[in-house]
Amino acid sequence: MALNKSMHARNRYKDKPPDFAYLAGKYPEFQQHVQTTLAGRVSLNFKDPEAVRALTCTLLKEDFGLTIDIPVERLIPTVPLRLNYIHWVEDLIGHRDADKQTLRRGIDIGTGASCIYPLLGATLNGWYFLATEVDDMCFNYAKKNVEQNNLSDLIKVVKVPQKTLLMDALKEESEIIYDFCMCNPPFFANQLEAKGVNSRNPRRPPPSSVNTGGITEIMAEGGELEFVKRIIHDSLQLKKRLRWYSCMLGKKCSLAPLKEELRIQGVPKVTHTEFCQGRTMRWALAWSFYDDVQVPSPPSKRRKLEKPRKPITFMVLASTVKELSVKAAAMGWDAVEAIAVVRAWVEKILTDLKVQHKRVPCGKEEISLFVTAIENSWIHLRRKKRERVRQLRELPRASEDVLQAMEEEKNSQKSVSNNSDCENPKAEDSEMGFMAPDEDVQMTAGDEQPEESAAKEEHSDPVKEEEMEAKQGETSLGKGSGDVKEEPCPAEEAGNLTMEKEPGPKETSGGFLFKCLMNVKKEGNDVVVEMHWVEGQNRDLMNQLCTYLRNQILRLVAS
Repeated sequence: MALNKSMHARNRYKDKPPDFAYLAGKYPEFQQHVQTTLAGRVSLNFKDPEAVRALTCTLLKEDFGLTIDIPVERLIPTVPLRLNYIHWVEDLIGHRDADKQTLRRGIDIGTGASCIYPLLGATLNGWYFLATEVDDMCFNYAKKNVEQNNLSDLIKVVKVPQKTLLMDALKEESEIIYDFCMCNPPFFANQLEAKGVNSRNPRRPPPSSVNTGGITEIMAEGGELEFVKRIIHDSLQLKKRLRWYSCMLGKKCSLAPLKEELRIQGVPKVTHTEFCQGRTMRWALAWSFYDDVQVPSPPSKRRKLEKPRKPITFMVLASTVKELSVKAAAMGWDAVEAIAVVRAWVEKILTDLKVQHKRVPCGKEEISLFVTAIENSWIHLRRKKRERVRQLRELPRASEDVLQAMEEEKNSQKSVSNNSDCENPKAEDSEMGFMAPDEDVQMTAGDEQPEESAAKEEHSDPVKEEEMEAKQGETSLGKGSGDVKEEPCPAEEAGNLTMEKEPGPKETSGGFLFKCLMNVKKEGNDVVVEMHWVEGQNRDLMNQLCTYLRNQILRLVAS
């Protein structure tokens, strides 16, 4: 029962699977198929068609008051799966308990011997059904099942010729508008497919239940893909004769080409869903030509949205918090408590990155920030620096004589003093007016990119000019976080130079990359920073920002 939790929310078996022990005690015909293990666990052999038929008949009797007969040589439906489809049709047509007075009309294409969809729809919701069938045995059993449950006034079973789908079935009822159609098409194209040859991933375990059904029920020319395409082509002629067209699919790989077919044909409303039960999954496709219908979202997407996700976290150790506190005091901040210190530095880093943030109410032992990232200003800093170097190298170069003279002067200055902390005198070239290259070396001290330093030696004036602009920008950003004026580290400075020229892309129509809630709280003597995803384009972006924050805090302590 691994997939039961993903059943339709209204499916009665979602949270309460059938109690085999109870059913065996109440229904003798079911009891003979039940097996009890030494541990007292009651089970059923789903590879035995007689046992599967007994379970289906027992569940319909116990939970819906329906009495049916099914020949073992025809398709034996599983009740939870069929109930999932019924509930999804309710979602499609907007059926609610208050609407039960309104007569809803549906078509079941290939109703089968059990006639299970019309029986469930009529019993639960009072729907009227036109049920079609091509097989003589299935037609006779379906009529009998309808009659013995006194539902002939709601269910009309009609025998139709082979390959008849919707067009021929609706010839006699040209004035009726149906709310929906349902179909459980033949899944397989031939006997080999039905046996799993070339149609089933070899890594998958074998089916846990028996495959029953007549030839017309499990096989059709072209399999389910061509069968449903024929229904699509019928719908293109009938169009608004039905509000919703729908089909169940046995293979996920059929879904994409059928949706593409609907797109090519210009069908305006298309949706799909998953039916999950036990160890079995099925898929369903629905489409409509009406503009006013409400299109339900696929449950798989809703499950992803509703699924609680663990926050992305990083730990700031007590020793690191102590160092941060010292630096905060030197900056003139009034943060004293550990979480206040970490929060202050996080806010400073976010401000420098131009990431929007504001404090929000939270518990006593934590501090919360609501973070909105507008652009990606924290990633690929090295790549951006290299791009800047490349751009600088593409500027007009000085002559070879001038470069050789600069190199000689640089070597002579290095022989006078090896102390990189000394003040480097400014020198001007008489011909070109370049700044002495050693001033550039001092400006980029600590940078690990030698090619960047070489480029800056060649073109110091434009780099120095941009550096002054960057420093002015840093000063204005610092005012936004407690009027702090902190000299940025060289790596950040180089990144900021390029970021001013190459702003990050706006990724979403809402003008932001993502939003998250950041909690800063104590855990023993340490501090934990949690980032909870709220919304946005890509959760990986939040992961990147979290890594950047952690690394910057560690870099602060290391410096």
